[in-house]
Amino acid sequence: MTTNAPQPQASDFEFPYANAADLKSNQSVRATFRLSENTILAMNIVSTQLGVKQKSLFDHLIGDTEALAAIARGLKNNKQSRNRRVQKTFVISRKTLSTLQKMAQDHKASRDALVEFSIRRLKPIIEQEKSKQEIRKGIAQKVRRQLEAQRQLLREASRRLGEEDPVCEYLAPAVDRLESAHRSIHAYVKKGEKITAFTI
Repeated sequence: MTTNAPQPQASDFEFPYANAADLKSNQSVRATFRLSENTILAMNIVSTQLGVKQKSLFDHLIGDTEALAAIARGLKNNKQSRNRRVQKTFVISRKTLSTLQKMAQDHKASRDALVEFSIRRLKPIIEQEKSKQEIRKGIAQKVRRQLEAQRQLLREASRRLGEEDPVCEYLAPAVDRLESAHRSIHAYVKKGEKITAFTI
């Protein structure tokens, strides 16, 4: 049974409208900082390992205003390392850049230093990924051994029964799937090799 009850119209209730200023605050801008090479590499590694864009990662770190304020306060009693700094340009949101500039101004802190120490907050993630990388390497080796065993089994079955035998036809796709999985796992482990010896 259907009813012809009138549908609610937009004019029947109040709802929040989009705000142009909020939309503009999420626009992407480019900002350049002087950072240690290790810090830049940390961003690259975490972005690659987690599959997160550097912009999202940067916005997340700087957007945590409580942590950023704590870093700014700590910088007053912390001498920055004299390690060589290089220029690095990030694509970030206008809102993130505004937050960073305000925090630097309010606490009389260096923008570069705030970014440097914010990125160092990634250390626990990097250590966790290093541990996972070792586990992945071990699993990859086990998959390789299984693949070799499956290939040997298929060769034996083909030799004794013939390639057209149903058992061989059932087994061959399973070996193909394991080969595909092994290639993907190997590629992922290889991509994460640079994290093994990295320290932040």
